[in-house]
Amino acid sequence: MSNPVLVEVTRGQMTESRHRGAIAIFDANGDPVLRIGDTGARVFPRSAIKALQALPLIESGAADALGYEAPELALACSSHNGEERHVNAARVMLIKAGLDEDALECGSQWPSRLEDVASLVRADETPCALHNNCSGKHAGFLGLAKAMGLKTKGYVEAEHPVQQEIRLVLESLTGDSLSADVCGTDGCSIPTYASPLDGFARAFAAFGTGEGWSRSGLRQPSGCSGPASSTRLWWRAPAASAPAPWKACASASSSRPGQRAFSVPRSRSLGWALR
Repeated sequence: MSNPVLVEVTRGQMTESRHRGAIAIFDANGDPVLRIGDTGARVFPRSAIKALQALPLIESGAADALGYEAPELALACSSHNGEERHVNAARVMLIKAGLDEDALECGSQWPSRLEDVASLVRADETPCALHNNCSGKHAGFLGLAKAMGLKTKGYVEAEHPVQQEIRLVLESLTGDSLSADVCGTDGCSIPTYASPLDGFARAFAAFGTGEGWSRSGLRQPSGCSGPASSTRLWWRAPAASAPAPWKACASASSSRPGQRAFSVPRSRSLGWALR
């Protein structure tokens, strides 16, 4: 099935580019509400499912045992800009687990914002793994490993118990079988599994009905990405026009497909997955 044109970019009176895509919307009962395009094709969700990957950290009791607070949980569920507050929150998560930045296996990355890059350059410093936009998620993985009494080295490997726990959660929520033949390596070194948009929409619809930990993230929108990000703008959506959704996403760009997934938990829990 060919995906339809979802977006047209115009300049003046001319259409400059057209972008095809697919959208799946499911309700909390697991029933489809809307499908556009080939929602059954497997896609890699990348950072769009960070909130789902954080579920074992919460459900195991590790977050409570380590004393993770709302800003830290928000960081574990999202990509961030590498701002000082994000770096400090990831560092605090590691300290609470008895670790330091050397335990992170996500690699280093320059901050997203120019002003944060300039601050590092003026200080004659280079970015470290804490600046990686996935460092909060990785700090959560390490916290889970420590709480479970597991070795932390190699926590990014598909065979590590932490990644196995995450795979089982994803299989449960999506209803899909995630085997090695649909597994790739994400940009931050962890396994990423290709699954249909239908499954991700179904997963986020179920996610939106949860209590407790998900609300911690909802109270900390600035902990996710940053004040100028698209994630932050979704958080601030006026209640009159749309309920503020939980949103975890990989940035869409013209160089590679972008995936976005979120849940709208008020009144009727809906899960959306877009590509």
